[in-house]
Amino acid sequence: MAKVIQFPNSTPEKFGFKPVRKKSKPAKGKPGQLDLFAGGKVVSLSKLSRFEEALMLDDQGDTKARDSYQKAIDEGDSIADAYCNLGILESQAGNYTKAIDCFTKCLKENPRHFEAHYNLANLYAEVGNLSLAKVHYQISIEIEPHFPNSHFNLGLTLAINKEIEGAVKSLSTYCSLVSNPEKVQAKELIESLSRSLS
Repeated sequence: MAKVIQFPNSTPEKFGFKPVRKKSKPAKGKPGQLDLFAGGKVVSLSKLSRFEEALMLDDQGDTKARDSYQKAIDEGDSIADAYCNLGILESQAGNYTKAIDCFTKCLKENPRHFEAHYNLANLYAEVGNLSLAKVHYQISIEIEPHFPNSHFNLGLTLAINKEIEGAVKSLSTYCSLVSNPEKVQAKELIESLSRSLS
């Protein structure tokens, strides 16, 4: 995990990775135009796509998920999503370099892939590269402004960087997006940070 700020009250842990749960829509060409150079497709006899099979294995904790995600990538099935989820598996295994590689390959396929930016930010925060974590949290917020965990984690990252005003603002935004029970720790953190400004 990333460095933990020592505050008077117990500090909340960072939220974990966010796997892709949906199949991305295929890229559309020009309407009414046939793709004369489309590559061949591998036909699966099951009703699930290769990515969906990998996701099912991943949800069950099956170690074959890693190979299935790689096969989905090789077959061109939900490439960005497969790279993103493969990056989570690599990170969980402690293979941070491979995880970063997977997340960046995901972003090469889809530069606005929300989960990849969010997960890459979490990974950078975990390995202590807070400046890159900050950038990717900010990008994830630009893409999905109503996802509260991005605001919370950005607030923690800013607090660690001693950017207190930004941290308070980000944590306040988090509080506006979540229900009352989830606000408790963030409000305590905001109070503690605000006292440090005085």
